[in-house]
Amino acid sequence: MNVVTLLGRLTKDPEVRYTTGENSMAVCQFTLAVDRQKKEAQADFIRCIAFGKTAEVIGKYVTKGRQLCISGHIQTGSYDNKEGQRVFTTDVVVDRMEFVGSRNDAPDNSGTVNEGKQMEIPDGFEAIDESEVPF
Repeated sequence: MNVVTLLGRLTKDPEVRYTTGENSMAVCQFTLAVDRQKKEAQADFIRCIAFGKTAEVIGKYVTKGRQLCISGHIQTGSYDNKEGQRVFTTDVVVDRMEFVGSRNDAPDNSGTVNEGKQMEIPDGFEAIDESEVPF
């Protein structure tokens, strides 16, 4: 089973591009810094890619330092670089994402987290009635 769940902070603003052709689609690439569960401050930097509506939402509402929880699957690939060398890639393809914390919870220049007001829900997202959840 190929399932990945990550909780981390964006290392820079996400990049959104659009495919060409009749059925153009948004593609968003970003890197998450995910802390390791050790006493030392260590993190892994995971390349992620999202498509369609998810890509548009991430591109519009998520910025550098913002905490994000994603779930998806690992995808590997390869390509030949300009020098003709084979380069292997590993990405997490985002199937689902959730905002964590508020916009003001991104670390400031001192490295501390600003605790701000509650996050505003973006247009197009509706609140879920908990009585409708099957578990």
